[in-house]
Amino acid sequence: MERRRWLWISLIAFFFLACWISGAFATGWVLGRKSAGAPVSREAPVVPLEGTPSVPTATPVKGAEGVQPTPPPTPATLDELFEPFWFVWRLVHQKYVDQPVNDVELVRGAIRGMLEALGDKYTGYMDPQEFQDAQAPLEGEYEGIGAWVDVTKDYLTIIAPIPGSPAAKAGLKPGDQIIAVDGEDVTGVAPELVRRRILGPAGTEVRLTIRREEGGEIKEFDVVIKRARIQIPSVEYRLLEGDVGYIRLMMFGEKTDEDLQDAIRDLKAQGAKAFILDLRNNGGGYLNTAVAVASQFLPEGQVVLYEKFGDGTQMTYKAKKGGLAVEEPLVVLVNEGSASASEVVAGALQDHGRAPLVGEVTFGKGSVQEWLPIPGDGGAVRITVAYWLTPKERLIHEQGLTPDYEVPLNEEDIDWIQYEPDPETDPQLAKALEVLQERLAP
Repeated sequence: MERRRWLWISLIAFFFLACWISGAFATGWVLGRKSAGAPVSREAPVVPLEGTPSVPTATPVKGAEGVQPTPPPTPATLDELFEPFWFVWRLVHQKYVDQPVNDVELVRGAIRGMLEALGDKYTGYMDPQEFQDAQAPLEGEYEGIGAWVDVTKDYLTIIAPIPGSPAAKAGLKPGDQIIAVDGEDVTGVAPELVRRRILGPAGTEVRLTIRREEGGEIKEFDVVIKRARIQIPSVEYRLLEGDVGYIRLMMFGEKTDEDLQDAIRDLKAQGAKAFILDLRNNGGGYLNTAVAVASQFLPEGQVVLYEKFGDGTQMTYKAKKGGLAVEEPLVVLVNEGSASASEVVAGALQDHGRAPLVGEVTFGKGSVQEWLPIPGDGGAVRITVAYWLTPKERLIHEQGLTPDYEVPLNEEDIDWIQYEPDPETDPQLAKALEVLQERLAP
């Protein structure tokens, strides 16, 4: 019986070694409860949730010279490597006080520990429930407080509130750490478990203790938020003075490119001669949508991004034909809540000199994770397999993008997340308009 158990564990171990050298996509989470089916996807914070990759067309290019992939271990090497594991496995089954132990949980714990040992906060194990939760769509309705969150830090951290959501109305901001839920300290609790505690039916309340750094000082305070059914918007737009079309993207979902095209056409019909693309607090989404969005502003064939793998090889993603605003003056608004797919688009437009960036340094999420389901309802693993590089081969990951015009938002500035951005109260938008007017001047 014990021999069979060891054989089963060995097969799982070999499966993970095979997974370790495979393919590519990125990740994120939304603080809400899914109420719609899960689509296929390839990306995101960051924060929407995605499942099986839907890979856009890409062109392989020659990898870096002198880089050789690590050869797979031989069976003899594996036997030697796993001997300490089996030694501890036997000790647990022979010595641990509460018998019988749960073999399934031991295996999941071993897998989780193996991936944590890589030291990469975006590589990890998802148990079956976590994997199910992670396949919520980037479009549809959710029940929760409505915030893009980062589950890779010590505490669950707000990347950006969803516009108009309870989280936005409660004044939550990018960088806020959730250190307690309903009065219970969550220090040492996995951020994903904290995220689940915050979920709940619309109309119910949750009390969050927030830690926020402002002006070099740490503040801690409580907020009571009433959960709601949240519809995640995709695109908002309007014509500003001076024939400037303002387009605000909240996410990179399935219909974002289609909605963006409709917005550009409508704004042009209203007389727009220049555009502001607002990516502030946009936590990301599908990679293929990011390429499509960039293609609306870049000529066909220009590089949008490179995807660089561990063996030195790269994949190149290029702008598609048919962009609707490839010549009009353009400015892009970004801040610390602009992440992942937002950084892909902003980096491409900045590198090609197509549009300057205005605002604050972006979040810095530019690694690619592949999600691999484990057979037999074993959950899934997410493994970082590549990094995203801008067209000038700048690394986005953990560095972010520095704006051409840095304009911080001060405490006295209106919280644009909750209200319609207005150049009278939004200094970043005001600066973008100033830059555009200079470009439009004869």
